[in-house]
Amino acid sequence: MYKSLIRPILFKFDPEEVHHFTFSILKNFGFLAKLFLPKPIEDKRLEREVFGLKFKNPVGLAAGFDKDAKLFNELSDLGFGFIEIGTLTPKPQAGNDKKRLFRLKEDSAIINRMGFNNGGVDEAIERLKKNKNVLIGGNIGKNKVTPNEEAVDDYKICFEKLFPYVDYFVVNVSSPNTPNLRELQDKKPLTELLSTLQNLNLEKPKQKPILLKIAPDLTDSQLLDIIDIIKETQIAGVIATNTTLSRENLVSENKFEMGGLSGKPLTKRSTEVIRFLSEKSGKAFPIIGVGGIHKAQDAIEKLEAGASLVQLYTGFIYEGPELINEINREILRHS
Repeated sequence: MYKSLIRPILFKFDPEEVHHFTFSILKNFGFLAKLFLPKPIEDKRLEREVFGLKFKNPVGLAAGFDKDAKLFNELSDLGFGFIEIGTLTPKPQAGNDKKRLFRLKEDSAIINRMGFNNGGVDEAIERLKKNKNVLIGGNIGKNKVTPNEEAVDDYKICFEKLFPYVDYFVVNVSSPNTPNLRELQDKKPLTELLSTLQNLNLEKPKQKPILLKIAPDLTDSQLLDIIDIIKETQIAGVIATNTTLSRENLVSENKFEMGGLSGKPLTKRSTEVIRFLSEKSGKAFPIIGVGGIHKAQDAIEKLEAGASLVQLYTGFIYEGPELINEINREILRHS
């Protein structure tokens, strides 16, 4: 029903306005979703223990959808095994000028240049206090006005404030929509940033997993650096991958819009990155696979390439909530 009836209507309107409209519907009428959507699959065989956390199933929602932790309980009810909020920054910020979100229908893709628009970490925490036992990842970044040489402080602020309210952390230095942010992926600044956060983590009575989210546009040499950095800093793992700056083989009229590209065009590259990291590291750390998952087989390929868990975003928008069940059903078939 979603693809044949609901999606065609939603896709007639501005994507950012539709996003807010959908949030309003789910927040106020989420109980109706339970009437019209198939019941989420629950099966012990879907449970996964990864970096010390127990996931009810391996299909999560990627960061960027519920930036401000407004809907994590309702989204979990759709069947997600975990929800990643953010990217959150220390101070609220409006993000980049609109229009900043574009559908590429013919490519089953999205380009966004949102720019870490969020209400700030303190506002999100007030909502996280109402968590009904949803496994939450906290994706953190720096404010746009913070220079890179002071970026570590922004990540420290978010880490310390969010620590009691999330189950794992994701360090986002790979968004293409904050000026110069990707420079923090270079070996020296990245090692410093992750080491600082890990040292803070080790001071806690009980540590929480810290993951690094990386761009799909890194070279093999840069990916080898990532493996070295993870070994040196002893963080828990990687999320592969964020959006891409590539525009190869796109046909939609919005293909030249600036921003990060997500969706089907990213399917192959994100899986390649997962396989490279898994093989070259000797499976030394867990990987969450994300990028271009539009059908169950896309998720299976990422799991077979070395991912322990997967996340949806653009595929969830194009294919609808039933995609979660389809993936979990296929995982059970392979188990």
